[in-house]
Parts: sequence; C-alpha cells; structure tokens
Amino acid sequence: MYRAIARNRRNTVFIIILFVLIIGGLASFAAWYLNDWSVAVIALVASIGYAIIQYFAATSETLAMAGARQIQKSDDPRLYRIVENLAITEGLPMPKVYIIQDEAPNAFATGRDPEHAVVAATSGLLAMMTDSELEGVMAHEMGHVKNYDIRVSLVVFGLVVAIGLLADIFLRMMWFGGRGRNNNVGGPAALIFLVIGIVAAVLAPLVAAVVQAAVSRQREYLADATGALTTRHPEALASALTKLGQYGRPVKRTNTSMSHLWIADPNKPGLVARLFSTHPPIPDRVNRLLENATRF
Repeated sequence: MYRAIARNRRNTVFIIILFVLIIGGLASFAAWYLNDWSVAVIALVASIGYAIIQYFAATSETLAMAGARQIQKSDDPRLYRIVENLAITEGLPMPKVYIIQDEAPNAFATGRDPEHAVVAATSGLLAMMTDSELEGVMAHEMGHVKNYDIRVSLVVFGLVVAIGLLADIFLRMMWFGGRGRNNNVGGPAALIFLVIGIVAAVLAPLVAAVVQAAVSRQREYLADATGALTTRHPEALASALTKLGQYGRPVKRTNTSMSHLWIADPNKPGLVARLFSTHPPIPDRVNRLLENATRF
C-alpha cells in the first residue's frame, strides 16, 4: 500500500511532464508554421500559467458548479463526525465538509493539498447509505486526500484544458489566416509537416483526455484500497459501491470536466464514451475489495 502511494506521487511528475511535452509540441509547431519562435514561448508560458491559475481556482469553481453548500457539525452531525473521525484516524487536517442537494447518490473530494481539502456528499448518498457504508465512501474520499490525488486532479485538469485551448487556437489559425511561412520553405516536406501538425492538433486533446481517464481509473482503485485499509471494513465500501451501481443516476449539476472527482461516474456514458471514462467498472472495484478483504 505505502509503495503504491509513493509510486502514485512519483507518477504525478511524469504525468505533468507528459502534458507539458504535448503543450510544447503544439506550441513549437505553431511557431514553425508562423515562422516566429516567440509564439512557442508565449504559448507555453500562457498554457502553464493557465494551469497554475486553475490549480488555485479550480476548487471554488468545482464547488460552485456542483451547487455545494458548506456545513458545520450542527448542520449534519452524522456526516461531519464520520469525516472528523476519519481525519483523526489518518492524521490528516479536518477538511471542509459540503453537502449537495441532489437525489443522485455520489461524493467527491478536491483541493490542492490536505491542508486545503474539501469533501462533499450529495443528499441522495446520505439518504441511501447506512452508517458503515457512508463511512466507507468518505474513507475513499479521504484516501484521495491522503494519496494527493486531489492535487494531481487539479493539475491534470488545468493542463488538459490548456491543451484543448491551444489546439483550438492552432486549428483556427490554420483555417482563418496567418500563413506565416514564406515561399522558400514550401514544397512536399512543408506539406507533410503541415498535415502532421493538423493531425497532432486534432489528436492532442483526445490523447490528453485518454491519459487523464486512465490515471483517474488507477487512482480510484488506490483510493478504494486506502479507504478499506483505514476502516478495516472493505465489505462496507463494497456494499456502498454496489448500491451506487444499482441505484446511481446522473448528477444534475456536473459536467465532464469534473467527472473524475466523483466516487461514481456522474454522467452515465455510452459505449464510445467509456474509452474516456474516468472510473473503472464498479463490479471490478467490488471484486478487488472482496478478494483482498483479509489483507486490510
């Protein structure tokens, strides 16, 4: 478990490097096309700057998007005490607790680090889960906090959006003007590079989304294991996930940009969209918990 957490943190660096390379590649091609390498520097700095802004602003944006309301212990003693006990058990700072008025059972954690963490649960989750199941769900969310998944989610989210914006700008530039290359560098080679650049600009956001989804799926498995290790009751989390699979429904106030935050996919994607799904299948998660129950 601890080796997995350490590996999880190391992988964060590689993920960020991968996204920066994608951004740098797009920016460099735009600079080649315009014959102005200052464009690459400006695009790279602007993209990374946007990701940094998102790193600090995304938490409040996410809470506003979900319609979450912060609570104190007196507002919902049951949820607040469960989170409080889990924070004490894990030796983590007490996160801010939010409730979302939505019949869809779901929950998420976000924030840039454990000192600025937030956990949120829908009213549907609170109504559906027993105390032990609710503890299992919130232990999963606290697992994201402990494993620094919340930080990775914010950084990757910002970089994915930056890649999308950069690719969109580049494609618009291709179609609507700015043929900055002079005639001396034309010919078949330039045409080949141009086609490669267009394909890269189209595929880059898709590749970024697939990588983001794959990373998120692995972190869901790790958060399940961390939550089960915290409570020593993997059956409770397995039961909660089973309920989410059977009775889950789309969350009213969400979109694909924050899908990876929830404990269960809030969008109910179709067959094609499953390639980009940020969550592994619930039956697989339940089986992993039950098969390893004696190890927790």
